[in-house]
Amino acid sequence: MSLVAALNPPQREAAKYLDGPLLVLAGAGSGKTRVITHKIAYLIGECGYKPSSIAAITFTNKAAREMQDRAAKLTQGVNTKGLIVTTFHSMGLRMLREDAKFAELKPAFSILDSADAAGIISEILKTTDKQEIRRAVSRISLWKNELKSPAAALLTAEDDNARAYAKIYDRYDATLRAYQAVDFDDLIRLPAELLDTHFELREKWQNRLRHILVDEYQDTNIAQYRLLQKLTGVRAAFTAVGDDDQAIYGWRGASADNLRQLREDYPHLHLVKLEQNYRSSVRILKAANSLIAHNPKLFEKRLWSDLGLGDAIQVMPTRDDEHEAESVVMRLLSHKFQHRTEWRDYAILYRGNYQARVFEKALRNEKVPYQLSGGQSFFDRAEIKDVIAYLRLIANSDDDPAFIRAVTTPKRGIGTATLEKLGQVAATLHVSLFEAVFSAAAVAQIGERQLAPLLEFSNFINRFEARVTREPAGEVLNDLLKSIDYEIYVFDQDDARAAQNKWNNVLEFAAWIAKKGEEDDKNLLQLTQTIALITLLEGREEAEPDAVRLSTLHAAKGLEFGHVFLVGVEENILPHRDAVDEGRLEEERRLMYVGVTRAKKSLTLSYCSRRKRARESVACDPSRFIDELGDDVRQPEKPTDAAAKANGSNRLAALKAMLGESL
Repeated sequence: MSLVAALNPPQREAAKYLDGPLLVLAGAGSGKTRVITHKIAYLIGECGYKPSSIAAITFTNKAAREMQDRAAKLTQGVNTKGLIVTTFHSMGLRMLREDAKFAELKPAFSILDSADAAGIISEILKTTDKQEIRRAVSRISLWKNELKSPAAALLTAEDDNARAYAKIYDRYDATLRAYQAVDFDDLIRLPAELLDTHFELREKWQNRLRHILVDEYQDTNIAQYRLLQKLTGVRAAFTAVGDDDQAIYGWRGASADNLRQLREDYPHLHLVKLEQNYRSSVRILKAANSLIAHNPKLFEKRLWSDLGLGDAIQVMPTRDDEHEAESVVMRLLSHKFQHRTEWRDYAILYRGNYQARVFEKALRNEKVPYQLSGGQSFFDRAEIKDVIAYLRLIANSDDDPAFIRAVTTPKRGIGTATLEKLGQVAATLHVSLFEAVFSAAAVAQIGERQLAPLLEFSNFINRFEARVTREPAGEVLNDLLKSIDYEIYVFDQDDARAAQNKWNNVLEFAAWIAKKGEEDDKNLLQLTQTIALITLLEGREEAEPDAVRLSTLHAAKGLEFGHVFLVGVEENILPHRDAVDEGRLEEERRLMYVGVTRAKKSLTLSYCSRRKRARESVACDPSRFIDELGDDVRQPEKPTDAAAKANGSNRLAALKAMLGESL
């Protein structure tokens, strides 16, 4: 039996089409991952493609892992060794590692994370103003995503402000080159530029990759589009899978115009529409279709479902933030009790992370287990990354970003100019920054006085390296924190309350290391490698915990839940005030559409009459998007404050009595 027999007719057409460029317009819940994985299986199992000649590219590690697992199940008994299922950034990294010399990089170049990059910008700007740093980082990122060099950015700068940012970009770029380092945006930009300027590289990669599949195509930026073009060449053997109705990343450089551009660049583009939705009830899809019809269409499509009419969509007006959280949690508890569902069937979705806190409190009060996504991971906190940088450097002295972070945190009188000179020495000798400190060239180029603190730091790291394999992990880490006076540094950087929180996080991390060291009988060196794995694979639970999901709308994309509560559906929140002011209303509508189409069986929308902003309470209006969902949405009469209060209290008492001790 054919590997694509299980697909519906449009899905099958997409999986079997190999006569040139293909765009699969895949509506929410229409089985796009299924198409990609079946197409991979079809290419290998029925068309005789070598696995190593196929690349499936997506946006997150989680999506790549899921795709890899599903493709492996479909191709059981077939050797798929060499199949590339990866993210855009990992693909770029693979290319750069292989062809580093073309980019004048050593193969062991370093990748700076966003915090490292912000640190360099902070040094250039001579400021710690987070907003100013964020603006510069964002501007440089957008330029890189548009494949603009610092010179091109300066040339096309529209005003003095843009010119100032272009000069910062130039210095930032020079610093990265001196460090033999790249940032995340460079992982796409550099391969795209190298393929453009080096014919032999272009030919090599085009011959190696015979078919490329790209998921979430509407989220690509200019650099990603150009990279795809250069990799596929004149054969244009690619399958782009996307949905213009779910393009929600314009603010970070993604361009839904890439879908329009495909039609212009590839006149023979074949289009397949996936319109059957396998996720949601008819009512939910009807509302989603009604909402998104208010946006101008690039491609006409209308989702349909044969999963039954389903529950009416509920709209729940509430008094204020706390009342909204309590009402949502009470309704969730009542629904769970009546329908005997699991916690993991529910999601509470919102526009911004700041909205989560009041819901966390309401869930904790009722002892409801919940999982938070779209927020900051413990390992992503600046103070934890500072400590991990030391551990990384002790474990591997060739880790340049760890060296840069550790040597400048806390400050040791080592400035950017000294580090740039050290970077030049390291690049000339083709060694790491750490190794360069001990070279004769460093003495000649940097001078003894400036080199002294670098030598002192490097010898300090060597002393700890000698201890890590012999002594208990917790003891070594506590000594390290004392030796660098990290507690003093934290309290010098922030106000007392914020500093105490940060220091508590560091103590929690140190206690975790000590405990893991004892339990697993591992030294600090072995544990550091475990930490690297945890930070890479965090959130990779094989089984999802049985917990209510709290998530931003952006982080919920690609997920689905039986029952969704979409909260804070108000003007100025959804749509966001800034987006409306900047003419991005259509993207906000798409974000609302993503929220609505996460729901399988039931959808409840809530909004407040008043909401706390700073220390005052401001009046709120329901979002225009509620009316745009059409007339099949149940909107109750707005209760008076007193009635609502009494009603809420009575319901809560009745529900608690009904549930008894089970809470």
